[in-house]
Amino acid sequence: MTLHRVMTSPEISKISWGSMKVGGQVYKDCKVWPGGSRAWDWRETGTEHYPGVQPADLEEVVKKGVKTLVIGRGMTETLQVPAATLEYIKSQGVDPLVFQTEKAVKEYNSLVSQGARVGGVFHSTC
Repeated sequence: MTLHRVMTSPEISKISWGSMKVGGQVYKDCKVWPGGSRAWDWRETGTEHYPGVQPADLEEVVKKGVKTLVIGRGMTETLQVPAATLEYIKSQGVDPLVFQTEKAVKEYNSLVSQGARVGGVFHSTC
């Protein structure tokens, strides 16, 4: 009998201004998906608070087969999420959820605990 292990998304165990802990890693901003996480470096795509999160920031996570994508807009919700980005997520068959970062982490961890195929991108400062 072969058991197929389904990769689960890592829990975000701690969030504070400028710091998020995922597994043994600490990030300022991060991307998470079933089976992994990494730093979210805005310089890779030229992202800034405005106009905000771009499809290019999310493509890597969306391609991991997530059904839900949680976006944390920062502690004071300074990071924008344009309509075009939400349309991109939906066009990939993924449900977007957008919250202030602490609320986003709670929602993400709740989905992880339910075994959902969830991914996310989180901004941990403004």
